[in-house]
Amino acid sequence: MFKKILIANRGEIALRIIRTCKEMGIKTVAVYSKADEASLHVRFADEAVCVGPAASTDSYLKISNIIAAAEITNADAIHPGYGFLAENSNFSKICAENSIKFIGASPEMIDGMGDKAAAKETMKKAGVPTIPGSDGLIKDFEECKKLAKEVVGYPVMLKATAGGGGKGMRLVWKEEEIQDAWDSAKTEAKAAFGDDGMYMEKFIENPRHIEIQIIGDKTGKAAHLSERDCSIQRRHQKLVEETPSPFMTDKLREDMGSAAIKAAESVKYEGVGTVEFLVDKHRNFYFMEMNTRIQVEHPVTEEVVDYDLIREQIKVAAGIKISGKNYEPQLHAIECRINAEDPYNDFRPSPGMISNFHAPGGHGIRIDTHAYANYMIPPFYDSMIAKLITVAQTREEAISKMERALDEFIIEGINTTIPFHQKLMKNEEFRKGNYTTKFMEDFEF
Repeated sequence: MFKKILIANRGEIALRIIRTCKEMGIKTVAVYSKADEASLHVRFADEAVCVGPAASTDSYLKISNIIAAAEITNADAIHPGYGFLAENSNFSKICAENSIKFIGASPEMIDGMGDKAAAKETMKKAGVPTIPGSDGLIKDFEECKKLAKEVVGYPVMLKATAGGGGKGMRLVWKEEEIQDAWDSAKTEAKAAFGDDGMYMEKFIENPRHIEIQIIGDKTGKAAHLSERDCSIQRRHQKLVEETPSPFMTDKLREDMGSAAIKAAESVKYEGVGTVEFLVDKHRNFYFMEMNTRIQVEHPVTEEVVDYDLIREQIKVAAGIKISGKNYEPQLHAIECRINAEDPYNDFRPSPGMISNFHAPGGHGIRIDTHAYANYMIPPFYDSMIAKLITVAQTREEAISKMERALDEFIIEGINTTIPFHQKLMKNEEFRKGNYTTKFMEDFEF
């Protein structure tokens, strides 16, 4: 087992990893930018190293500084958390070259799954259902136009192969829109990712976004830990996640779980990851992408099956085999992402000083956060400051518990998304479980 792990991340996920490491008897090293000197992950790690100024490009994304921090503290492994360098194949490769274990996917796996077109082709060969679309990348606009009209059929979705977070994506309803969509998507993808390669998929109207949590070990064996419904999104960014999905049936869970395992084992996946699917109204499901890292929403899975995903991720990285057991949810859990944003002003970021902070408590309440009273939310990073998770015997109880917890959650001095979540929990369609990825388009706040 590892003796010391450096956490190449910040905020709540860094603190989350530190806690599990302490329970496992593993020493921890926090890295931080000058903007994060007062963050709790710095305080609770065994050691801390400043890796640069506030800008993430000069600190958390500066690979040479992260490696240097690991070397001077004699860390034998690095956990990247999510975001930043978690899916950077070059970072994974450099860790290996410096005899430091990267607690995540191999460079080949990250590249293979990060290229969306290549990943889709891999899944098709493995027998995993995929959305009808182009075979690989589209070579030019003429091929794009012909594919949309004669093969795939409108509406279609143009997607950047290196895309993420909604960038390089365009929905095209009719032929007259295809030229502008093609040009703007390629330009955006080139600017954001340095790669303007595009592929095309049939647009699935009003789908659910349901993902399956998987874990695989060095033997190539994989298992799944059931699903998470991530359909409540705004601009392709998840706002609320829950498990089990209110749309799920026993057969669908079995079929999707089997497909996710098939996907993982076909590429001999090692570590924790997520296979994401779009599910149409008829419960047909299609592979969307695979995330080769721990997910933001992993706590809801942990709460319903009593399984520490970070602990198991570390164990797999250390060469320990998984049990091979699949898990089904025994309880119901909901997670609300509490962001430093103003929901009354188009969710504009709201950095600043927290003047008062009171976290809710009680049975079935979990808070993952690095924030506290008099903590300064910096303007340089992601706006999420807490994850509020409720767990109960039923979905109705989990919602009621969330309503009560949100009422108790006091964060003053900045704007947060708490009022949005309070209104969402009272929404009749949400309470019935009647929502898709289009839910937020009609949600009035």
